[in-house]
Amino acid sequence: MTQVGNSASSRDIAYVLHPYTNLERHKTVGPQVISKGKGIWVYDEDGKPYIEGMAGLWCTSLGFDEPRLVEAAMRQMQALPFYHVFNAKSHNPAIDLAERLIEMAPVPMSKIFFANSGSEANDSAIKMAWYYNNALGRPEKKKIISRMKAYHGVTIASASLTGLPANHRSFDLPIHRILHTDCPHHYRFAEEGESEEDFATRLAESLERLIEQEGPETIAAFFAEPVMGAGGVIVPPKTYFEKIQPILKKHDILFVADEVICGFGRTGNMFATETYKLQPDIITVAKALSSAYLPISALFINEKVAGPIYRQSGEIGTFGHGFTYSAHPVSAAVAVETLKIYEERDTVGHVRSVMRRFQDGLRAFADHPMVGEVRGIGLVAGVELSKDKATKTSFDAKDGVGMYLAARALEHGLIIRAIPGDTITFCPPLIITAKEIDELVARFGKALDDTAAWVAQKG
Repeated sequence: MTQVGNSASSRDIAYVLHPYTNLERHKTVGPQVISKGKGIWVYDEDGKPYIEGMAGLWCTSLGFDEPRLVEAAMRQMQALPFYHVFNAKSHNPAIDLAERLIEMAPVPMSKIFFANSGSEANDSAIKMAWYYNNALGRPEKKKIISRMKAYHGVTIASASLTGLPANHRSFDLPIHRILHTDCPHHYRFAEEGESEEDFATRLAESLERLIEQEGPETIAAFFAEPVMGAGGVIVPPKTYFEKIQPILKKHDILFVADEVICGFGRTGNMFATETYKLQPDIITVAKALSSAYLPISALFINEKVAGPIYRQSGEIGTFGHGFTYSAHPVSAAVAVETLKIYEERDTVGHVRSVMRRFQDGLRAFADHPMVGEVRGIGLVAGVELSKDKATKTSFDAKDGVGMYLAARALEHGLIIRAIPGDTITFCPPLIITAKEIDELVARFGKALDDTAAWVAQKG
């Protein structure tokens, strides 16, 4: 690891505030500096290779050296390095990308709105839900329901949707009109002997009670990740969305599917909306839209929502929302090329061909004395550590067991992520091969055994 000294790393410590950082450790050893990447591998400044088991931040789907994306960016930089989509202006990359997205939408959609991150996309979805209800003459229908352990971003509004305490504490969040319902994690929150189907029924009933207590006339939208990512890779229990969606329709509540992590092949379909047979009114995407090579995000908006927004904007004289870099031509060109690659190389087919090996490889650790649950779908998974398997007792957060395991994985040349609750998350690039999956699993196994020995030694 890089030591503090007269180096780029020490300057980094002095001037950069790093998100999600163990600050005490950071003061001592500094950040890990990554200098290059190739395929699913990244290399630190000393040349040591690592399997990037998190695709960066759930995002670098095509790996770290895809030449077609670099070339697409260069061509667009030479042709038109920037233009906007305000005031009835546009450019070809934005038009091409919007058309492609509408064509590949998993459910019928009408319009695409571009932003620069998943946070901005979800923030925009909140604003559009509010705008939509104002357009329909329903000024009280503004509350938004999210879920505990959800992750929808870190802007003021999207961080309020996020159901993780660390994203609220000391930020004066959540804001008014954001509500949270139950987390659909069967392993952690089901009652003794409760089946997944019964658990799903109880959560659906709880959601409807919340809606009725608040007043259906006050609820604008329900946000959900098909698979909850940063909350711990929480896969919905059987029949969950089948029971949730009719409640939303009954009370005329918009359904926003956050596919920022799940979109573009991660679950074994192009969209998790297909995997779980969802019927959302709005879908938000980012990350794998450009394989994270450049920032870009998008909202798919159906005609039910788009129509009133257009009519209201006509009455006002403008639609007063957008970003300078919305549909940035270079980002849009890279996204178009990314979508072409997915289609030409049958990326979804590749995911389907290796995802069982990935899931089975990690599920083999389910009997390990430190593992409480292994869960996942496609090429995303979580391994939840447990102090006592029988009682599902977690380690004390102060013990830092998950962080220790992640540090040991680094020593074994694997980058993974430990999140609160000691869940270790995996989300490798979609291009990972069967052989590379075996290597990832082997390196994780070594780190897990190292951690078990450390815990035993501590007593």
